[in-house]
Amino acid sequence: LKAVLGARLHGVYLFGALTFPDGGAVTDLDFHVILTDGLTEDEKAGLDRLDAALARDYPPLGAELDGYYLTLAETRGLTPPRHQRAAGIVDNSWALHCAHIRAGRCIVLYGPDPVTIYPQPDWPDLARALAGELAWLAAHLADYPAYGVLNLCRLLYSCATHDVVISKYAAAGWAQAACPAWRPLIAAALSCYAGTATAAERAAVQAGARDFYAHAWPQIAEELKEAP
Repeated sequence: LKAVLGARLHGVYLFGALTFPDGGAVTDLDFHVILTDGLTEDEKAGLDRLDAALARDYPPLGAELDGYYLTLAETRGLTPPRHQRAAGIVDNSWALHCAHIRAGRCIVLYGPDPVTIYPQPDWPDLARALAGELAWLAAHLADYPAYGVLNLCRLLYSCATHDVVISKYAAAGWAQAACPAWRPLIAAALSCYAGTATAAERAAVQAGARDFYAHAWPQIAEELKEAP
């Protein structure tokens, strides 16, 4: 990144599952690259070549890079910042990412202490981001049922506690205690996410994810409805 971006590179920060000791299987790499300014076309081409090299030389995670390139100016506020490599894309989970990173769930690869960059969100900011996560789940639950079940656990936990800094695995443990009737489904979803599920567990998650959504949605929506 330094070779491609030079002085335009301000910081590189990893977050997500790999920053939690109980984060479980890491299926992709979440990151932010903070830039002092927008990207030139030559820099975008250089980043495309870098992505291809990482995918080739470091499988499988080298091909599973889930990151945003953001300008420093836009990261100073809580409005979701624009992805500088993809027109029309913003980091809609920005408030959640800020909360995680400010809580120390972050690996600094390059740049200053992230607390000097990332703003502190309040509950309305977090609630709006959680509402966006819920809407995404509603549209994609059939495509990613295990992820959906585990993220519903995290949404239930966050709405119950107003704490968004928790891994999917830890939230699943909380939800198994809080929602005992759904314990087998959540356990099956954990197995699917870890890649150890039996055919029966996969079928159970596929069949039960929508029912769990119907159970969880009213509780989540009730807590989020007051968010401006």
